[in-house]
Amino acid sequence: MRKNFGSKTWLYPMPVLIVGTYDKDGNPNAMNAAWGGIYDTNQIMLCLADEHKTTKNIKESGAFTVSFATESTVIPCDYVGIVSANKEADKLARAGFTVNKAEFVNAPIINELPMTVECKLIKFNEDGICIGEIVNVSADESVLDENGAVDARLLAPICYDSVSHAYWGLGEKVGQAFSDGKKLTGGNK
Repeated sequence: MRKNFGSKTWLYPMPVLIVGTYDKDGNPNAMNAAWGGIYDTNQIMLCLADEHKTTKNIKESGAFTVSFATESTVIPCDYVGIVSANKEADKLARAGFTVNKAEFVNAPIINELPMTVECKLIKFNEDGICIGEIVNVSADESVLDENGAVDARLLAPICYDSVSHAYWGLGEKVGQAFSDGKKLTGGNK
């Protein structure tokens, strides 16, 4: 038996994305974006309200970074989501975050977050959807496997559960994409 909940904004998993920007004076800022993900090939989308300082910064600079919150950074990542840079100008320092300028765009990389996507603004849709072109992805060596690829277990990204308003770590690998389903096709596809 199923239980109906009606129209809800529930989707699993929801990545916890930390958006980094510089303001017009070069001051770094970051916010926790609840809704975002891949928009198209080499494009990312974020749902950002107009009143966010991050939104203003992206429109002014034309660039932003997106980093993944991790199990070890839950508290500072939640903090940058609940405190507005419009009220707390130095919220990155209060969170314990330090930054370096991204190599390919005019936006900060948060050193404590080991994987970052550097983006150039493509456009803001009329409904507040920010679409960016992914121009580079960088990862700290601490989250790379023996082959030099990002290892999700080492990255330890967290997900947002919009039903219980909780953060969850990822579980164990349960299958191999684009491979396991071949068992039902006889392995011919």
